[in-house]
Amino acid sequence: MTYCVGMCVDEGLVFLSDTRTNAGVDHVSAARKMAVFEQPGERVIVLLAAGNLALTQAVTQLLAEPSSPDAPTLYSCANMAEAARIVGDAVREVHRRDALSLAEFSVDFNCSFILGGQIAGQVPRMFMIYAAGNFIESTRVSPYFQIGESKYGKPIIDRVITPASPLDEAAKCALISMDSTLRSNLSVGLPLDLLVYEKDSLRVTRFATLDNNSAYYQMINRTWGERLRQLFGEIPNPSWTDLADVPLRPRESRAMVPRLVIGDLPPGGSDAPAQTLAQDVDAAGNAPQD
Repeated sequence: MTYCVGMCVDEGLVFLSDTRTNAGVDHVSAARKMAVFEQPGERVIVLLAAGNLALTQAVTQLLAEPSSPDAPTLYSCANMAEAARIVGDAVREVHRRDALSLAEFSVDFNCSFILGGQIAGQVPRMFMIYAAGNFIESTRVSPYFQIGESKYGKPIIDRVITPASPLDEAAKCALISMDSTLRSNLSVGLPLDLLVYEKDSLRVTRFATLDNNSAYYQMINRTWGERLRQLFGEIPNPSWTDLADVPLRPRESRAMVPRLVIGDLPPGGSDAPAQTLAQDVDAAGNAPQD
């Protein structure tokens, strides 16, 4: 599995991806899920991928080496929206080639991408591209995208990130989001690729690969856990009131119907239940004759 997150803030863009591709009992493997298309001084475009590794690598390879020499590329597109369309077209081409064969083996066509970057003279932009090749763009209301195992790392981003967030704070938030995911999901793992793009730099100036030997990541992991426990301890425990509103359900009861069991009758039958005796006499009070 995978977890990738991309953020688009006023100061630039943040991209973070893990590298785990398999987490079986006796087989753990890794591969990079970030691809950078850079032409210094003219454009920087970053692609994050999640899903079936063979499919995402096929799409990335097609973007690097188009099937037609005349096809538009991420190095020649006029704007970031066209870049997203180029990625979408590559996804569809891989689907046309491989989807039917995959279906014969009951394998879903599963891939998704985060694409972001800046072309000279334009503003930085970010898109999420789906397995059908369609895409959406980030907005000021929703300035980030996640793909892969997104649920564990989403709460911290929702609480912290706004378009006005400083770039380094956005990078820190992305790492905390990733740390929360690593804590809860074995299918996401180190090392991590972190790229922070400064608006209008038009070149990669901040990139790091973080693993267990990274002092900064270890500090994030340790400090976040300690402060969460500290804050949790500072929150007052609940105070309990009366139980008037407990949604109790009445206990089901059945009417007890007396039954005549011949073997249990006492001599003379005088102590038998009245209802049972009444069923065994006529209107004159005489027992029926056989």
